[in-house]
Amino acid sequence: MAPILSDKLRKRFARMPINETHMNQPLAEQIDAILPQTQCGKCGFPGCKPYAQAIAEGRADINQCPPGDQIGVQKIAGLLGVPPKPLNTAHGFPKPYKMVALIDESLCIGCTFCSRACPVDAIAGAVKQMHTVIAAECTGCELCIAPCPMDCIHLVPPAAENLNNADNLPAAGHNRQAADLARSRYQFRQQRLEREKQEAAGKALERKNNLPSRFESESKTAAEARKKAAIQAALARAKTIRTSHPGTHSSGKNA
Repeated sequence: MAPILSDKLRKRFARMPINETHMNQPLAEQIDAILPQTQCGKCGFPGCKPYAQAIAEGRADINQCPPGDQIGVQKIAGLLGVPPKPLNTAHGFPKPYKMVALIDESLCIGCTFCSRACPVDAIAGAVKQMHTVIAAECTGCELCIAPCPMDCIHLVPPAAENLNNADNLPAAGHNRQAADLARSRYQFRQQRLEREKQEAAGKALERKNNLPSRFESESKTAAEARKKAAIQAALARAKTIRTSHPGTHSSGKNA
C-alpha cells in the first residue's frame, strides 16, 4: 500500500515543535497537546483528553489514534521517551486529507440526532428544521453519520484544486490553532452537557420533593371535606329529629 503522506510531508510534520508552554503542564495535557483533537473516539475513548489521560496512566497504548497517524505516535513516543510503534490500524486508518461532513439538506428531516452526536457543536439546526454543518468547525470525526436515519450525511474532501492548501492537511499535520479551537469547542460542549445534566437532575429532585407536599395538601383537603360532610350529616340528622319530635324539643325548653 502506498504511503498516505509523502516522505517530504512526513519530515515536515515531524519537525513541528511542541509549544514550550506545554512543558510545565501535567503529562496528560502534554499528550493531549500532541493529539489532533478530532474527538472521534476511534482510539476507544470518548475524546482526545480521555485518551491522553489513559496513556499517561498506562491504560492505553500510544498508537491508537488514526487521525494522528504515525507522526502522532512518534511525537508521543518522543515525549514519553519510549520506542515508537506502528499505528494500530485496528482502530482505523488515517485519511490523506482533512475531511468534513456535508448534510444533504434536501433530505434532512430535522431529527437533531446529528447535532447531538457532534463532539464540537459544529452542526446548526433545530427540531424539524434543516440542519447544516459549520465546515470551518468540523473535525471530520464521522460521529454524525451513523445516527442519521435519512443517510444524508457524508464526508467530503476539499475541492481538488485546494488539496495542497495548508488548511486541508490531514489531522496529523493540521495547524495547532485549528486543534486548539477544536479542543476549546469540545471542552465547552462537555461543560454545557454537564450543566444541562445538573439542571435536569435539579428539576427532577424538585418535582420529587414537591410530591409529598401535593399529596399532603390533597389529603388535608379530603380530610376537611370529610369533616364538613360529617357536620352536614349531623346537622341533617338533628333537623330530622326536631321535625319528627317537635313536642320533645318544646317540653324540654318549657321545663
